Amino acid sequence: MTVTASAELSDLRSFLHGLPGVDKVGVEARAAALATRSIKADSKAAAIDLAIRMVDLTTLEGADTPGKVRALCAKAIRPDPADPACPPVAAICVYPAMAPIAAAALAGSGVHLASVATAFPSGQAPLEVKLADTRDAVAAGADEIDMVISRGAFLAGDYRRVFDEIVAVKQACGDAHLKVILETGELATYDNIRRASWLAMLAGADFIKTSTGKVSVNATLPITLVMLEAVRDFRERHGRIIGVKPAGGIKTTKDAIKYLVLINETVGDEWLHPDRFRFGASSLLNDLLMQRTKLTTGHYAGPDYFTLD
Repeated sequence: MTVTASAELSDLRSFLHGLPGVDKVGVEARAAALATRSIKADSKAAAIDLAIRMVDLTTLEGADTPGKVRALCAKAIRPDPADPACPPVAAICVYPAMAPIAAAALAGSGVHLASVATAFPSGQAPLEVKLADTRDAVAAGADEIDMVISRGAFLAGDYRRVFDEIVAVKQACGDAHLKVILETGELATYDNIRRASWLAMLAGADFIKTSTGKVSVNATLPITLVMLEAVRDFRERHGRIIGVKPAGGIKTTKDAIKYLVLINETVGDEWLHPDRFRFGASSLLNDLLMQRTKLTTGHYAGPDYFTLD
């Protein structure tokens, strides 16, 4: 740990509340301006393939079945069965109970297996339960864990508890990468989102993630902009690159391209890689595939050409 990091951790409250405030009007205006940017037609194909490679193809429903998970894994490996040049997605994201099924289906494919854990989506469970949840998912084959922070503790100002829980979950992950879900829609302010981002990164997160997808406000461009600025500043201060994962509400190719522009203009092309940026999504992949087919064949595939997830 560096001297700087040690000083930051000695008084989390003072450090987090000493971060520069977020200019709400400025952030929203910049996000809106970047959303109007377009990319050249000859760059669109590369952008679509990159976005496909960044997808964490997700199913987190009470009605999930082994058959559904196996089918989703097959789609993750070969998104367009008619086009072997179509790249695979980054990962499949499932509940821990489905991790053994997904691990078997993905074996040898190179597609990562992410499992939510820590009493997803509420995070309302004792730490011992959260750690057991994490260890079980890793033992089942997950090489990425998507945990949720204790938003109640964070909003009550108990930053040390949130920090210590992330540290403990990170240790329970072993070699698996840790994505920390902030549930930004429940944090109320951009300042809180910035503080939660820094708290998660200081505690050892490999990625910071916007949302569970289970609340009314999920990923937005302004929220993601605040988080990208946080990872940029964290790297400048500590020399470590942290990934970002917006999740929930990203449904179209136009949406995805807006995020790619946001990345490029905020943190640069180093983050334009699946190891640094992911989309948590279910329906997004189908739209990317339809737009990809349009570019390669000149016409759209029928609405039932790609599987519904």
